[in-house]
Amino acid sequence: MTQRYQWPALTVGTCYYPEHWPEELWPDDLRRMLDSGITVIRVGEFAWSKFELHEGEFTFDFFDRFLDLCARIGMKVIFGTPTATPPAWLTEKYPEILNGTLDGVLYRHGGRKHYNYNAPIYQQLCARIVEQLARHYGHHPAIVGWQIDNEINCETCDFYSEADSAAFREFLREKYGTLDALNDAWGTVFWNQTYTDWAQIYVPRPTATHAVNPHLLLDYSRFVSDSAIRFCRIQADILRQHIAPGVYITTNGLFANLDNHRFEDECLDVMTYDSYPSFAFELDHPWNPGAMNDRGWSRMLAEVRSVCPHFGIMEQQSGANGWYNRMEGPAPRPGQLTLWAMQSVAHGADYVSFFRWRTCTVGTEIYWHGILDYDNRDNRRLQEVRAFADTLQRLKGVCGADSAARVALVKDYDNEWDARHDRWHQRVQQKSEAGVFEGAQRTHTPYDVVYLREITVLDELRRYDVLIYPHATILTPDRAALLTRYVEAGGTLMIGCRTGYKDEHGRCVMQPQPGLLRALAGANVRDFTFHSPAEEPPYALLDGERLETPLFNDVLEAESAMVLARYAAGYYAGEPALTENRVGKGRVLYLGAAFCPESTAQLLRRVKAAEPYGQLLRLPETVELTARRKDGRLYLFLLNYQPVPAECRIHAPAQALVRQETVQGAFTLPPYGVEVLTMEDSL
Repeated sequence: MTQRYQWPALTVGTCYYPEHWPEELWPDDLRRMLDSGITVIRVGEFAWSKFELHEGEFTFDFFDRFLDLCARIGMKVIFGTPTATPPAWLTEKYPEILNGTLDGVLYRHGGRKHYNYNAPIYQQLCARIVEQLARHYGHHPAIVGWQIDNEINCETCDFYSEADSAAFREFLREKYGTLDALNDAWGTVFWNQTYTDWAQIYVPRPTATHAVNPHLLLDYSRFVSDSAIRFCRIQADILRQHIAPGVYITTNGLFANLDNHRFEDECLDVMTYDSYPSFAFELDHPWNPGAMNDRGWSRMLAEVRSVCPHFGIMEQQSGANGWYNRMEGPAPRPGQLTLWAMQSVAHGADYVSFFRWRTCTVGTEIYWHGILDYDNRDNRRLQEVRAFADTLQRLKGVCGADSAARVALVKDYDNEWDARHDRWHQRVQQKSEAGVFEGAQRTHTPYDVVYLREITVLDELRRYDVLIYPHATILTPDRAALLTRYVEAGGTLMIGCRTGYKDEHGRCVMQPQPGLLRALAGANVRDFTFHSPAEEPPYALLDGERLETPLFNDVLEAESAMVLARYAAGYYAGEPALTENRVGKGRVLYLGAAFCPESTAQLLRRVKAAEPYGQLLRLPETVELTARRKDGRLYLFLLNYQPVPAECRIHAPAQALVRQETVQGAFTLPPYGVEVLTMEDSL
């Protein structure tokens, strides 16, 4: 993991589009931002035609005036490369740059992200515009950072152009060397898919069975990731040649079919993210009052932290979401704008930029509301932004603070991409990730996300007392060896059903599950099944208590492991459902099911990982607890996602940084309220 830049102080920003507004508004807008605590703006990411309205004819007058104004007034700028929306002259003259649908219909001009990464002419034209901008603005005094493109792999993370098929062949030729090796890896003997010429290979296309070779699909996801990273690296390499020292390169993610860790390593100095918790409240979504809802956005923030421990938010929700043709969402209620921004800070964001300064009056996003409304008057959202900026001044010690989690959810990109295409894998993976998150949240157990990569070393894992690796369907010898060393060194590993039955190509292996982890788990699988809807929900008994075992059940056979729980329903009633195997100084818990909130909470309590700060404070389930630490200080973030007060209790004196007082005993978080408690880090 390579993070080359960190913000020196907690910073507030916003996204601004000078091309959307009369020039006479610029000075007033910038001064109002500064008066509200906003010191950085992002500009330019959709403004290609402002620089190259006609092919090869470049002009900089418009942004020269704007950036010079920023420099005079004291506003800092993140400048976006404009490659997310190629201009009309480009798509009309070079239609080969367009992406398309699975059945070959090209996307047309008028939206965004309608290009493909692999058309040589698009790579050339993008490189040219980026070089022009970098040469002209690389040392501009207002610019502190550059954003590459916008939301890589957003709108779509699948690419079906002719250029993509040509690039896919080269990707595969480089990976496999020979068609014989590819045919073996992909199992093309099945359904007579054997290839005899590289030209016979395409990105996924429609088939009569509505199914594509799953091993091709796994490599296709790897290819899309590689294509996106190569495309961005073209821009990053150009920027590094021309921008001033200390100016950082970033972009805003995270999206599917993308190895975000490699992306940051090869292209970026720091990662930023776009946080829109009110997606949980969209009017066309089924409402579940007992679910995590906007609190569930913390799952994604933990993902971002796995890529970049001290990340930024490029787009933090400030108003209602919506395009004119989809996404109808309510405005943040009083307090929610601050709550969601502090949610980002709690999980590691040292820069928070609100989207956007003022709601656009034209185009697709006329209902994607910003801080200000169309009428440009001060409003309650601007008041909250000002108050949030003031609060961050009281949290100075938090900047650069690390996550204090001792539990981690383990993932890897092979299994991420396999679960995208394999429905059996997808169902258990989605169930378990949601279950682990909710179970950890309800027991106030902060957790990190850790991706196993080729460069992952044991010390990265030993920071955690407990690793939960729910469904490592694809398992490699290197990963199995690393996990074994972690357990032998004293770690606790939890695994779930469907572990270890595929190799790196997605082929099923002819050995008992959990495959390469069988010796470590001390158990194997004798039978397995999805739960039948015609039967009662499956469960097991653990120490006389009901242990939920939803969705899919592995019927385990203990070898060196001890049986902790047995199924209490189904044709396999009485058979092992949960085992524990002691290896070296550590242990492995093998749950033959998907994880759910209830089972996660039970297992975290069993291994004494739940409520790590329980001796310091007591919180209702409705309050999220997140912890950061730095320089011997512990910072505990308390976030109330409910429209009613939350009663909390702290057992020892602590500084409450938001309300600026010392608290002990009972205290109340107001509706949508936030508090940050700090104390000496003695844990």
